[in-house]
Amino acid sequence: MRPDLIDDNRSVWLAALPPYERLPALRGDHTADLVIVGGGITGVSTAWHLSERYPDRRIVLLEARGLGNGASGRNGGQVLNGINGVEPRDAALAQRVFAATSAGIDIVESLAAASTLDCGFSRRGCFEVYTTEASAREAEARVATWRAWGLPMQWLSGAGIGMRGVHGAVLDPGAAMVNCAALLRGLRAPLLARGVAIHEDTPVLRVEPGDPVVLHSEHGSLRAAAVVVATNAYTPLLGLFTRGILPLHSHVVATAPIGDERWQQLGLAGFADDLDRIAYGGRTSDDRMLFGGGGNPAYTYRFGGSPVFPPDAGASNYGAVEARMRGYFPDLDDVAVTHRWTGPLGITFDRVCSMGVTGPRRNLYYALGYSGHGLALGALAGRVLRDLYSDDHAPWQGLPFYQKRLPPIPPEPLRWLGYQMYTRLTGRSPRKR
Repeated sequence: MRPDLIDDNRSVWLAALPPYERLPALRGDHTADLVIVGGGITGVSTAWHLSERYPDRRIVLLEARGLGNGASGRNGGQVLNGINGVEPRDAALAQRVFAATSAGIDIVESLAAASTLDCGFSRRGCFEVYTTEASAREAEARVATWRAWGLPMQWLSGAGIGMRGVHGAVLDPGAAMVNCAALLRGLRAPLLARGVAIHEDTPVLRVEPGDPVVLHSEHGSLRAAAVVVATNAYTPLLGLFTRGILPLHSHVVATAPIGDERWQQLGLAGFADDLDRIAYGGRTSDDRMLFGGGGNPAYTYRFGGSPVFPPDAGASNYGAVEARMRGYFPDLDDVAVTHRWTGPLGITFDRVCSMGVTGPRRNLYYALGYSGHGLALGALAGRVLRDLYSDDHAPWQGLPFYQKRLPPIPPEPLRWLGYQMYTRLTGRSPRKR
């Protein structure tokens, strides 16, 4: 690793963007028909879908910093099928989950076409790789079942994957990669043209449920008939879902570009392994290797659940991530790491996300808890929340995320102590099975 090349805690996605001037913060007291809190993929997709259906309503989006600054601009770039924590046991549910998340990928593709910035969207497929003979045999059997159910997954032997220690892989050919930070910032102008008011540098400090809902920021307030909470790992800071979300930091690195020829030799685009402390990564649009996770040091929980990670912390964590990357890809030993950063994951105890409506007046809409699987689901959430706001629940009833109750996570200090003890003793992440 060359420290002189490192841009502290700025993701490779954000570093690739042109200069960006944030829109003015909210000042004064205002009213709106609908306020969306959060400028990530969930918030932007929701603003897009609602402004399309309700062009005459006053829709306001509030973002604490800049669009795509949070997890949406700091992830692994994979746009995946499936819902984390859900493994369907019958064909009907499997087909329905696949259809829903495939729609999420299609939404990302359509948003990429509308974005004013090139976000490098590509549907090259993503691999889940298996690191033992036993897990590979089980996965191959699952693929046979999925194919019998009409799902397009493919099985590949380990010989076809350029990762050391891999015994086989499941390929989802419809999965994609995207620079979501570019996607979102490139959608700012089209949203403004639709009449959506966007205020950046506007962290919401307090939410008062009621009719209307009142949102308070440092320099102003908003009264709205309805509010969409699209803040994922940051949601507990609003006093909402404090027992349901564990903000967990994933450490990520990216290399210098390695070129198309070497990528062809590796034979993959996006990938994740089968271990509990999952390693994941993929090919960026400028041919870099992005790699995150891969062991206890790659994931950090801060006491109190802060989703903000100090930019100068975690050198040993990044070293562990890089070591795991080079273990899987020894042929990249000559390639320097040029970026390292963290991204905040919104983890639920059972890893299943939730989308729905709550509040004493049933006017607080939310989608959160993606547990590292948020790009396709966050894009899909825009359509789901649009429909729930329209009181059209039927398309989503019966899906695992619909009005999902989040299992409670113990409060501090038991949360921090339990996390530290469990991960150190087992090398796994605590979860409700």
